[in-house]
Amino acid sequence: MKIAVCVSQVPDTTTKVKIGSDGKTIDPAGVTYIINPYDEFAVEAALQLKEKQSGETIVISVGKDSNKEAIKKSFAMGIEKGILVKTDAELDSYAVARNLADVLKEINPDIILFGKQSIDYDDSQVGQITAELLGIPSISVVVGMTVESGKITCEREIEGGKEVVESTLPVSVTAQRGLNNPRYPNLKGIMAAKSRPIEERQPTYTENKTEILSMKLPKSKPKGKIVGEDVSAVPELVRLLREEAKVI
Repeated sequence: MKIAVCVSQVPDTTTKVKIGSDGKTIDPAGVTYIINPYDEFAVEAALQLKEKQSGETIVISVGKDSNKEAIKKSFAMGIEKGILVKTDAELDSYAVARNLADVLKEINPDIILFGKQSIDYDDSQVGQITAELLGIPSISVVVGMTVESGKITCEREIEGGKEVVESTLPVSVTAQRGLNNPRYPNLKGIMAAKSRPIEERQPTYTENKTEILSMKLPKSKPKGKIVGEDVSAVPELVRLLREEAKVI
């Protein structure tokens, strides 16, 4: 079995983000980048499949040279091979998916794993678009997965509950929190990741379907107001909600 995992690199959630001088991107100064947390569930799922089914695991990323760190993190966890489609261009979800699809057509994996979304743009589109470009089924927000006899059965989250979906291979799966608990890289894996080669490729597609017009930080929350501590404050609270907050 051949298993591919597509990963991205995102700003650490603890980073204080600043808008760049162009007003369309974040200022990279002082920003710490990490592998997208949802992608770690995908990497762990690939490793568990390899351990149960045997086979080959490959991690793919589209982006700048710094994306190698996300690939190396995957190596340290146990992934065997890595490919970076290297580009400094800011690509949208479609362009990223197009480049991934072109690599995946050549690799021809049985299962392609993604995180359900990246925590920077939160588009939740790349996995589904890639599957459409490849002409294969896509199962999203997966929290349970088994593979037997050339078929995959997934439990996925839906509004108000869960549903079970079955598909033949090849298939694309996007991983949701709860699918597994990603392992911590051990020292042996970390050391091996440093010397493992990463294959670099040029992008095959760099035209975006969307354009970022501007990027703004959210407005800071106003200071709270205490109008009283007992029932006598209710009339004033109602007045403020109606006249100032205008929510009633």
